[in-house]
Amino acid sequence: MFFLQMSGFPGSGKSTLAREIAKITKAVIIDHDIVKSGLIEGLELEGVHDVDPKRAGGAAYHLEWSLVDFYLSQGHNVILDSPCLYDVLVEKGTGLALKHDANYKYVECILNDIHELNNRLTKRERMMTQIGPVDIPEERWQEVINRAKKPAHLPCMKVDTSQPLDDYLGAVIAYINKPDHNDRVG
Repeated sequence: MFFLQMSGFPGSGKSTLAREIAKITKAVIIDHDIVKSGLIEGLELEGVHDVDPKRAGGAAYHLEWSLVDFYLSQGHNVILDSPCLYDVLVEKGTGLALKHDANYKYVECILNDIHELNNRLTKRERMMTQIGPVDIPEERWQEVINRAKKPAHLPCMKVDTSQPLDDYLGAVIAYINKPDHNDRVG
């Protein structure tokens, strides 16, 4: 059993890769954008308007961790599709993997081409909580990419998502399936 924490800037290909991994491994995907958007939409239907997106994001993560915990407790492989911009996300993910004796895996999707990123962000059907094209100077782009938090003590995988998915999907599946003693937390 594994817990896979996806990481990467919005539009970098996390969700596309997560869906392909789930098809192959039968993993359950918990998508931060879906949970956060559903939470805000539900609150608005209940008459709560002007929801602070940052507070909604925090509440969404709380729900997501409850779902990760539940699905791991049932013996399911689980993928958390989220940008992973906070240390607490790595701490929570590694802690739940340890609790359920699951292999912890971390895949970071990297797209070094801001023009391609904006092309993807423009073409996708956006949920209410997803960003549109970004206006970041190219010289600052690497700094933005490097904001992702990752576990320093465990092997992580970076994938160049500017390449076709078929070029790296097999390597990602091999990484996830690799019975490496370093994958276990603790």
